[in-house]
Amino acid sequence: MTKKIISSIRPLRRLMFISSMVLATGLVTQPALAVEKPAQPKLVVVLVVDGLPQEQVMRYRDQYTQGGFRRLLDQGAWFSDAHQAHGVTVTAVGHSAVLTGAYPYQHGIIANEWIDTTSHESMYCTQDTNYRYIGEETKPDDGTAPTNLRVSTVGDELRYATGNQSKVITVSGKDRGAILLAGRAGTPYIYMKKTGDFASTSFYLQSHPSWVQEYHSKHPQDRFYGQEWKPLLSDAAYIHDADDAIISDAKDRFPFKYESKSGKPDAEYYGKLMTSPFVDEMTLDFARAAVEGENLGKNPAGVTDILGISLSSHDYVNHAFGPESRMSHDHLQRLDRLLANFFTYLDKRVGLDNTVILLTADHGFPNTPEFSQSIKRDAQRINSKDMMSALNKQLNQQFGSDKLAIKWSSPLVLLDYPLIAQKNLKREEVENAAARFLLTYPGIANAFTRTQLEQGALPDTRIAKLMQRAWNRQISGDIMLVTKQYWYFGSGNHGTSHGSPYSYDTNVPLMVMGKNWIKPGNYTNYAEVVDIAPTLSQVLKIRPPSGSEGRILSEALK
Repeated sequence: MTKKIISSIRPLRRLMFISSMVLATGLVTQPALAVEKPAQPKLVVVLVVDGLPQEQVMRYRDQYTQGGFRRLLDQGAWFSDAHQAHGVTVTAVGHSAVLTGAYPYQHGIIANEWIDTTSHESMYCTQDTNYRYIGEETKPDDGTAPTNLRVSTVGDELRYATGNQSKVITVSGKDRGAILLAGRAGTPYIYMKKTGDFASTSFYLQSHPSWVQEYHSKHPQDRFYGQEWKPLLSDAAYIHDADDAIISDAKDRFPFKYESKSGKPDAEYYGKLMTSPFVDEMTLDFARAAVEGENLGKNPAGVTDILGISLSSHDYVNHAFGPESRMSHDHLQRLDRLLANFFTYLDKRVGLDNTVILLTADHGFPNTPEFSQSIKRDAQRINSKDMMSALNKQLNQQFGSDKLAIKWSSPLVLLDYPLIAQKNLKREEVENAAARFLLTYPGIANAFTRTQLEQGALPDTRIAKLMQRAWNRQISGDIMLVTKQYWYFGSGNHGTSHGSPYSYDTNVPLMVMGKNWIKPGNYTNYAEVVDIAPTLSQVLKIRPPSGSEGRILSEALK
């Protein structure tokens, strides 16, 4: 028995000896060690192009350079059916969605500004009179703090997870664009229309760091004085754009010259720059200064930094001329070149292999009513003042009381509930009467009452679902209106505005690029902007923001 055991062991020893000799002499090639990818990116860059519809991104694709939008489309993951999935598609609401993953009923930013339901005073989304701009004039309703934002952001959670070692810096032409990306733990910088400088607020800092002061000392905002904005491409490139005569006055056409009556850079000039390619150029220049001044992407603690950039000017251009215009077309082409240069800079400074870049928008845009009418669409503007007057006249006739509809806070009517109670009227009867009348008013498609919204008793439609998400029980008004398609609340005879639950306002770009974390490709499945926050949280290995309801875009993650 012992001999059998010994004989069975000897062949095994011989095999082990032969194997060791083969390895020692190199007769067998060992597999190469795989290069380990970084666990987390060194820098996350979140770009929000204010007022950029997805259809514009695709309409001009053939004219992009290799390094801007095309780079994101070719090397990144892009979701062609991505939406701001709430019913009030305006700047503050859209920016709030990006890094919170929350809808307005949770995050509390229901519009750019709204009427307080108790005081009936106007409330701006980021106003807080306890804080001021650093070194700049500050008015009571200026945007200085995230006080009204009720949930955390990705940046807040990243700073929490790293013991405040990660840096979160944001920059924008608009206060709400910078502050609502920064959350409470980041540091926003905002373009000041009176001076052309970028400033933070006393909510975040007591004074600007030295790199900001150095940037200001060079007065880079003055270099555009006297310059003209002319078309970048040949006339043939714009052949499919709307006729200028349909969408604008004769004085509002190329070329646009940026100067002021004083003959030198001043508040008039700095304000005019918002409707130009130049504020976006300055925003990206300031972002470069922030990367270097804060050493973003090279954090000595070895943790990830976040850079949020909201590019504001496309919104101004689309408001003035519509997304069908030559001006909007040209502005996007110029933005494409600016982004290409910025991505090249990031590659040299941080390395794109160490970076995740995400681009989206806060809302889309409808065509101007004039253009829509020219192609036989039913499209007009609704004068809210006239509508409120007609509503109160109707309610007075029915209930014998004047001004039961006390305030307009787009797209909401506020009813005077104390007066309703005083007159011994039933709240629900007044709500229903107001809604019935408004449904007969030109341009109104839907009217939802507070009672319906409180009870969740809306129709089972996508439009109703988006409006329910946009309504906040504590701060929203009492009758929520939806316009007909291509109509909007406004006045005048040119320009356009957004804010509806329709696809031209909700469908926005969602593109994300990061070689080590993102699977490139066109993803045609439905996605929402609120999906960004949980997806970035997954990449960064942090908890999602407190109000996040989006899903992780796992199909695009490696």
